[in-house]
Amino acid sequence: MENSWRQRWQEGRIGFHLEETHPALLKYWPTLGVPSGAKVLVPLCGKSLDMRWLADQGHPVLGIELAPEAIEQFLAQRSGGISRYTQAGFDVSRQGNIELWCGDFFHLHIQQAAEVGAFYDRASLIALPPATRERYAFHLAQLIPPGAKGLLVGLTHGDGEAGPPFSVPDEEIERLMAPNFRIERLAHLPADARGRSESIWALERRGPRV
Repeated sequence: MENSWRQRWQEGRIGFHLEETHPALLKYWPTLGVPSGAKVLVPLCGKSLDMRWLADQGHPVLGIELAPEAIEQFLAQRSGGISRYTQAGFDVSRQGNIELWCGDFFHLHIQQAAEVGAFYDRASLIALPPATRERYAFHLAQLIPPGAKGLLVGLTHGDGEAGPPFSVPDEEIERLMAPNFRIERLAHLPADARGRSESIWALERRGPRV
């Protein structure tokens, strides 16, 4: 998967990237009640402008991305000092209150996510093939502390297994996430001209709060 994902970025085959903040983030994030200043984990973040919006709301952002091309393109979008260092096998770039960790999300350990207090998944679950989604849901749950909230954007389309982005039915999202998260579907948006429909979910990590 690593080679094919990097090749997509190198060839510019990133039709999943939005050149604006996702409307669902603007509409639904404020309804979650995420505490001001909570650090937001954004898995498989690409060069999403959603991270800028979250940072502008006062949230430190921890983005994890496999393709260094995506990270460099994100950093080039805005002027500002960049600090770089390595930690736990990740190449880390920091700009303002956004940290971008270049490496495999599945290699991120709970120690590196210790300060995380919320999460946002707009294109993570739907970027993964079926066999990897269960592993992703479990690993995400290990990184998120009890009581922490997040927003997940799902996608369904009629292209079979063609992807990414893959079509992930609502029933699969519930099956994957419900064991470790309280989950509520906030909206199911009408299909666009390409027959793609997004579903918006609010999640809260189950378990006793420390």
